[in-house]
Amino acid sequence: MTALVQNQPTLAETLWQGDNTITRNIILAVVGSLALWASAKIQVPFFPVPITMQTFVVLVIGMTFGWRLGGATFALYLAEGATGMPVFAGTPEKGIGLAYMVGPTGGYLLGMLLATMAVGWLAQQRGWDRHMLTTAAAMLIGNVVIYLVGLAWLGSVVGWDKPVLQWGLIPFIPGDIAKIALAALALPAVWKLLGKSPKSN
Repeated sequence: MTALVQNQPTLAETLWQGDNTITRNIILAVVGSLALWASAKIQVPFFPVPITMQTFVVLVIGMTFGWRLGGATFALYLAEGATGMPVFAGTPEKGIGLAYMVGPTGGYLLGMLLATMAVGWLAQQRGWDRHMLTTAAAMLIGNVVIYLVGLAWLGSVVGWDKPVLQWGLIPFIPGDIAKIALAALALPAVWKLLGKSPKSN
């Protein structure tokens, strides 16, 4: 019987080959957590609101690293934040550490962890990072996961009588569409440059 799922090399494994996978994974996780930190702090002018590149970096890390290393990288980022390091958007101005993580936007952090693993699985097991349409679909799924968890948490904390969708979703849709398009162009282009674009499962 043919297996339904086939593990494929991740982009990170393809770009950085070698026998010492533990060292590679540690370095990638640390560098990835620093990229998440930077992406949370840098705002890009956009309409109708400025955007950070964090969801883009979150999902690209998942698709580039695979679900295990991607999930571990985001877990490291969360651990850094839990210790009080000002790695999240709005820190330290809006609080730090666990107090920030259980606040109104805490659900987005959990959503990002789950989304990282979801898109990582689609890339690693299905090869969805190798084609434009499947990359866009994976990014869309990742964004849906982030918003479902984030909005559910936000509504529970502030109350569903508040304009939860206006606060936590609607203004960010145009920016997310642009980031999905960017990833859909970038990731398959890297695979094409490497000369490795096998069909997705």
